[in-house]
Amino acid sequence: MGAVKGGDRISKYIRDLATRLNDNEILRAGFLEGATYPDGTPVALVAAANEFGDPAMNRPPRAFFREAIAANGKRWAKGLGKLIHAGNSTDRALALTGELVRADIQDSIRKFTSPPLSPRTRKKSAKAGFDKPLIDTAHMINSVDYEVRKDEPAGNS
Repeated sequence: MGAVKGGDRISKYIRDLATRLNDNEILRAGFLEGATYPDGTPVALVAAANEFGDPAMNRPPRAFFREAIAANGKRWAKGLGKLIHAGNSTDRALALTGELVRADIQDSIRKFTSPPLSPRTRKKSAKAGFDKPLIDTAHMINSVDYEVRKDEPAGNS
């Protein structure tokens, strides 16, 4: 049976990795607390109504957020792993991943076309200078953000 070499280096690498990952930091991306429209309406509320639909307002579901996750989630996870493996701090790796997640969610909003606007909304929107779902004032797309923060026990965030 052959001898295993480099055990000390592997142990040191694992200890260093555990130290970097033991920061209890989390990445939150999307429509964060405090993001509101000028009238005080939370952007997250409007985004959820767009994502899941709002029958009371005759608004069909437009799953831009779920599409962004489905299309990019694995890439985000792999990228985060590569950043950590490259020696970045947890904070830096999460922040760089947050930038990517934010850009991908915004890109999903920009590219979203189906279902299209209703004829009535399209007519109203033409006067305002837009003709794509989810773009209207651009307030929602500009409100996509991320934060890296210490994880808190359930119920305290």
